[in-house]
Amino acid sequence: MSDAFGKIGVLVVDDSPFMRMAIGRILDGVEDMHVVGSARNGIEALEKIKELSPDVITLDVEMPQMNGLETLKAIMSSPQPIPCIMVSSLATEGAEITLSSLEEGALDFITKPSSLMGMDVAHLQKDLVDKIRVASRISPTALKSRLVSFKKVPLAPLPGIVPSNKRGIEAVLIGISTGGPPALQQIMPLLPPNFPAAVVVAQHMPPGFTKSMAERLNKSSRIEVKEAEEGDIIAPGRVLIAKSGMHMVFREKFGRKVAHITSKPEGEYYFPSVNVLFESASETFGERTMPVIMTGMGNDGTRGLRALKKRNVFALAQSEETCAVYGMPKSAIEEGLIDRVAGLDEMVIAIMEEM
Repeated sequence: MSDAFGKIGVLVVDDSPFMRMAIGRILDGVEDMHVVGSARNGIEALEKIKELSPDVITLDVEMPQMNGLETLKAIMSSPQPIPCIMVSSLATEGAEITLSSLEEGALDFITKPSSLMGMDVAHLQKDLVDKIRVASRISPTALKSRLVSFKKVPLAPLPGIVPSNKRGIEAVLIGISTGGPPALQQIMPLLPPNFPAAVVVAQHMPPGFTKSMAERLNKSSRIEVKEAEEGDIIAPGRVLIAKSGMHMVFREKFGRKVAHITSKPEGEYYFPSVNVLFESASETFGERTMPVIMTGMGNDGTRGLRALKKRNVFALAQSEETCAVYGMPKSAIEEGLIDRVAGLDEMVIAIMEEM
């Protein structure tokens, strides 16, 4: 810990005085955190890192002289990399750079509030504080090993694996959060063109980011990947990414199962909610689903898995050593809801073997 009293030392890097003030005000009101300093751009940040040795860095995506992605690469290539939380605007360009940052080693990101009033600041505070606490527990060694694992996966067929789909799976359901975008970038390109089921992904993200993520995944994959829209058909060989800021559930329409995009229930903390997706699948697909719980903090998905397990589904979870954050898989495993644990590098093989 950087702070003399054992608090989490945070360096705030942002070219906006408003954001430096907003983040500083939030963190200085949290008992176990302390802002050790701030910087206006990447060049200044690299100097402050040497001087202050922070535990966690909040890093603005768009800055003059040296942007957040360039700064992140410099931080991650150092002998002692430091966990970074990116601070992003909702602009398309900002979303693209943010997603690239996650692939380059950033742990997570938050979006800039439009004001310091009401719900904007309340949501920012919980989101930021939770993510900084998680980031502070990640060692430099773990950061480096994550970077190695996030190398691009070649578009080569998996040897000897032919999904027979003996269980008659109609939909593979993936619940994922912190560390999700780079993990999905690893597994989606390995799905074969003749994959016999639909894939539906609930990735915790703020509004405006899942469309960019789906487009990036689609470019590197051999099956269609798209952000889910109202009425999209759940079909084999197609990946639907649940729209950020909303929930996705399933409906029957003209004898086919389709996506329904909704803001209800409103009481869920995460949008899209893995629990909501899983619970809807238990009603619509029954035993013809395969739930997969992957990297992420918290326990979203555990409640939904209870509903699915009543249908006797086979459930998979990502292994602790390959998760950016082990919270979601750990919760499901500890409740006895998981039938097989697989590393990120073997997840597609595990899915196809168990179908």
